[in-house]
Amino acid sequence: MQSALWLTNVRLESGLHTDNGVVTGTETELCHLLIRDGRIADKIPANQAITDDLPRLDAKSNLALPSFIEKHCHLDKTLLGSKWRPVTPAKHIFDRLDEEKRLHAEHAVSIAERASLYLETALRSGVTHVRTHMDIYPEAGLKQMEEVQKALQAFDGKLTYEIVAFPQQGLLRSQSAGLVREALRSGASLVGGVDPATVDGDLEKSLRTMVELAASEGAGIDLHLHDPDHLGLFTLKRLASLTRDAGLAGKVAVSHAFCLGDIPAGQAEAAADMLAEAGIGIITSVPMNRKFPPVRLLQGRGVSVSVGCDNVFDVWSPFGTGDILERAGRLAEISGWVNEQALAQGLQYITGGVTPLDAEGRQAWPRIGDEASLALVDASCSAEAVARKSPRVATLFRGNVVAGALD
Repeated sequence: MQSALWLTNVRLESGLHTDNGVVTGTETELCHLLIRDGRIADKIPANQAITDDLPRLDAKSNLALPSFIEKHCHLDKTLLGSKWRPVTPAKHIFDRLDEEKRLHAEHAVSIAERASLYLETALRSGVTHVRTHMDIYPEAGLKQMEEVQKALQAFDGKLTYEIVAFPQQGLLRSQSAGLVREALRSGASLVGGVDPATVDGDLEKSLRTMVELAASEGAGIDLHLHDPDHLGLFTLKRLASLTRDAGLAGKVAVSHAFCLGDIPAGQAEAAADMLAEAGIGIITSVPMNRKFPPVRLLQGRGVSVSVGCDNVFDVWSPFGTGDILERAGRLAEISGWVNEQALAQGLQYITGGVTPLDAEGRQAWPRIGDEASLALVDASCSAEAVARKSPRVATLFRGNVVAGALD
């Protein structure tokens, strides 16, 4: 690990090219970046000579983007490294849940091995932060979380992570509140939940239990909410109220939230204002066969919106590559974002809101003092990277190459 080095010949976005007021492309510049103690310490034009003898890594004119965030995955569920299996029919969600428990108990490849394969894939795709949900239920206890923690520890110094203690079988239905509390005291930092009305069967008690666990343990919340239309919207309203009362603003997210895509735009705007006021974020996996939250509407009204891959080859889905940039491209395609600015701004949903250019087209990243975590991409600009899912050349985490290779 080098305490200081130069990353040379880095392509950075510097502005927008316009023709008669119409944006026609992105302007870039070649720079040398000085990285010291994991942060960007200086930036000079590539035609300016470096006068010290610090080590150098040549980016070879590849585009630098802020490294990516995988905001929703299930490291314990993936079947990466296993033989092919399709998704088998299930009449009801509870049949699928039972199938998943059987598979966890019988699988020949350990959870730690499968999780490691996912993390390697994520690193290669440009990810340096992962939020993973971990199944918690009485038959397994904390075993699955411990297996994933073992995998995560092997990636120390390559990425950061958060663990959601996720009662997939239902927080109340599986009587897992005590286990979730134990998980929060053993490395998890968020309370999970799933469909308080339809899985747990008691919306009010389920939400109150989640909020009480989070408030008492100093944790956040990440709720899987698949319930549609007005049932889902009512769940969001109760969660928003309980979040405000518990002082958890900024620590709560709702994954999926399909209901926000089911309701009319006027109701979605009112819901967005409610979520923004309560400090609740939305995370979507951008499904292709289901309406999902209107991300631009939500973001425009102050709601934090993120994208995650969710299921990557598991009992729920045979699809998914674990490439979060591919998922950002899917969001852009489904949303009809085809011009330069719209595509480029789509990057923010996988970077925690950071983009190389701001909404006015001015250079916004990187700045001196920023963490030197970035993805080097074979693309001319971020719009191309999003639209074309451009190849990743290398991933740097705090100034160190953690995937790919540089000379």
